[in-house]
Amino acid sequence: MRIFCILGTRPEAIKMAPVIRALESRADRVDLRVCVTGQHREMLDQMLGLFDIHPDIDLELMRPNQDLASLTSRSLVAISEALERERPDWVVVLGDTTTTMTAAMAAFYRQIPVGHVEAGLRSFDSFQPFPEEINRRLAGAMTSFHFAPCSKARENLIAEGVQPERISVTGNTVVDAIRMILESPPSEAAGELLADLGVVEANRDGSPSKRILLVTAHRRESFGRPFEELCYSLKEIADRNDDVLVVYPVHLNPNIHEPALRILSEHPRIRLLDPLSYEPFVRLMDKSHVILTDSGGIQEEASVVGKPMLVLRDKTERPEVIEAGIGRLVGTSRRRIVAETQRLLDDKQAYQSMARQVELYGDGTAGEQIAEILTRRVL
Repeated sequence: MRIFCILGTRPEAIKMAPVIRALESRADRVDLRVCVTGQHREMLDQMLGLFDIHPDIDLELMRPNQDLASLTSRSLVAISEALERERPDWVVVLGDTTTTMTAAMAAFYRQIPVGHVEAGLRSFDSFQPFPEEINRRLAGAMTSFHFAPCSKARENLIAEGVQPERISVTGNTVVDAIRMILESPPSEAAGELLADLGVVEANRDGSPSKRILLVTAHRRESFGRPFEELCYSLKEIADRNDDVLVVYPVHLNPNIHEPALRILSEHPRIRLLDPLSYEPFVRLMDKSHVILTDSGGIQEEASVVGKPMLVLRDKTERPEVIEAGIGRLVGTSRRRIVAETQRLLDDKQAYQSMARQVELYGDGTAGEQIAEILTRRVL
């Protein structure tokens, strides 16, 4: 029986890797086919190499400055044609990207069952995050079996009318991926990155000589003035704190890249990096003091490495992070970002209350659980 895994972006590759690895170990029962759309070409290829994923089909859909309408239409047609050739018994998608939504739709049109990994996340605002909130709702409506990362996601699906027997709470596969990395020796690239940033240096008492403020920001809803406000807030934080190094791997999208370089590149305590491969990035997260992010996935990852996070959004589809007290919504207001960051830098008690590892997303066996359920349902 044939299972068809479809992915197109860096986060999908990270989170699908444990599922792919677990399905590959069942080769006696499953004919696995991996299809990539190439929605994010460079960053996707980094992850494929890291996790040793060898796609059977590469649709190569990425175009410079692609808009959502053209990407969606090209993706739907290309995936539909691939499904016609391969004729799988199940299609597996992950998360909330354009690839996820169009793959679910293409499978639905051909009446192929869909398994949705990381199902049931909701912000309940169609435009935050945009377009992901609608992508995952549409994918969910066409899904045959939902792999929910936590109990709250399961509750969201049941409230939308999904039958409980079509949902399994497996945890999030990102926990599997991070544990795989942190339990193995650092790569040469990771060691060089940390040494270059001075992270491995320590004071006499063993404390880091620099406190790393790790930043990721790339959301469409922040393009323009909100993103510039964020950049000015980072500059102000660096001005105020001599022992802080702001480290920002800058997304390649020109709406992010141009203003980040224009506003931040000359500051001596701000390091703008090219996008990092995932393994060095996980090591950097593990060594950071505070994480500022508008990424949904990094909200999960910070909970695994036990770092306080300030979420650069007004709403999140991962409210359990906020409820657990390890994250705080700060939006893109310059005043709010500076105040909340400074509080964590100055108030040791406030910092320690957030710097906790919390098992919100399972025990690192999500990939195995998903593969076993899929195998049983396919056969």
